[in-house]
Amino acid sequence: MTTYVLVPGFWLGGWAWDEVAAKLRGQGHDVRAISPVLDPGTRVEDHVRQLTDVLATLDDVVLVGHSYGGLIITAAADRVPARIARLVYVDSGPMPDGMSQADFDGSAPAAVDGMLPVPVDAPPAATGFDWAIVRGRGRPQPVDTATDPVRHGDGWRAIPRTGILCSFSEKQLRELAVNVPAFALMVDGDWTYHEIRTGHWPMFSEPAALAGCL
Repeated sequence: MTTYVLVPGFWLGGWAWDEVAAKLRGQGHDVRAISPVLDPGTRVEDHVRQLTDVLATLDDVVLVGHSYGGLIITAAADRVPARIARLVYVDSGPMPDGMSQADFDGSAPAAVDGMLPVPVDAPPAATGFDWAIVRGRGRPQPVDTATDPVRHGDGWRAIPRTGILCSFSEKQLRELAVNVPAFALMVDGDWTYHEIRTGHWPMFSEPAALAGCL
């Protein structure tokens, strides 16, 4: 039996992993799907602490982060590396210390009263599923979680890592990593890769394939 801890990206809660978690639990695994606190004023450090508190009670964890969740799992694993057996980045990766999600996305977030609303229209990478799932159940994201820099040292680097690539290929990743600092840590170290040809939200568009990779 493996212990999985699943961390979602922007606007999402643990519910986003329901189909993936059900498949893993059906194979006898222990699965913890995290719902990050999304109250106004929440910062990156709050999410890192929330996750670290969960990890402090577990051992040999396969720690999975989707999108922004990749930023959080890197920082949390850096604090408790002995608890983690493997880091898994779902269409995501570890960002350099001092970089924010907004830096990676390349544009200033459009906040309303300190929150990032759930997009009404599906983003271009939302392929293979009905965006109404996110529009209906998602919650606005505190803007500070987009603009706060991630902070980590080297503790996480000794942990084996898997990249599940969905909106770009391993070939594209390696080409980007040469010149784009945000991608550099996604090829540096002990990595294995899987590709699922789908959009940025495989937990909705390809849950069976994603569970199989995990």
